[in-house]
Amino acid sequence: MTERLLSVEDLKVHFFTRDGVVRAVDGVDFAVNRGETLGIVGESGSGKTVSSLALLRLVPPPARTVGGRGWCRAPWPAWSAGPRPRRPPGRRIAMIFQNPATSLNPIYSIGTQLGEILLWHEPITRAEAEARVIALLTLVGITDPAARLRQYPHELSGGMKQRVGIARALLCNPSLVLADEPTTALDVTIQAQILDLLADLRRRLGMAMVLVTHDMGVVARMADRITVMYAGRVCETADAATIFRAPQHPYTRALLD
Repeated sequence: MTERLLSVEDLKVHFFTRDGVVRAVDGVDFAVNRGETLGIVGESGSGKTVSSLALLRLVPPPARTVGGRGWCRAPWPAWSAGPRPRRPPGRRIAMIFQNPATSLNPIYSIGTQLGEILLWHEPITRAEAEARVIALLTLVGITDPAARLRQYPHELSGGMKQRVGIARALLCNPSLVLADEPTTALDVTIQAQILDLLADLRRRLGMAMVLVTHDMGVVARMADRITVMYAGRVCETADAATIFRAPQHPYTRALLD
């Protein structure tokens, strides 16, 4: 029997502007099973990235999560009406951000940025944190990881920055990783390497993944199931083979054309 890892029901995120309310996410439901990859696809503005950011309370002002319920291995009242929803389930969920050039802090070394996360969440020493960071940098394919600890983001290529971002997401052994357009800012050759790395890590670590992208080719390669979003709502969800063989919604068919 498939084990349900995450359920999201009736998620609503609104942007409150001087010109009115924009319902960026308007009653979205989706679920992720243990060990699977769920692809969330749609054009820019469909609400797919905002949906993933809302899970970690990262939607920027003037946006607010105004409704929704969640379950992540245990009942999780993740959102409530009003501007201050409850905290998400911490280390259970981690995120790989879209642009590696801006997701790392330029004034701190790689070792400091990753080590501080471990020191915040785990009862370990600095030496133990450094050893863990080196092990993870090795796991994601970064050469000479001990030397990289002393480097700053501007000293790394785009592909290496994204590998650091992946290592950062894995620091606390999450059950679920949200990957928001993880290859968009990279050249084609590096994109393929990062996708191969993510697929390999998912198999080796047994984690689930939500892959947010506008690229149907990426979800064809990576996803077990696909959720299609349009104008802040889910218009279709099915296993990947069904989406590509017999899409039911006109918008899904348009994405495939």
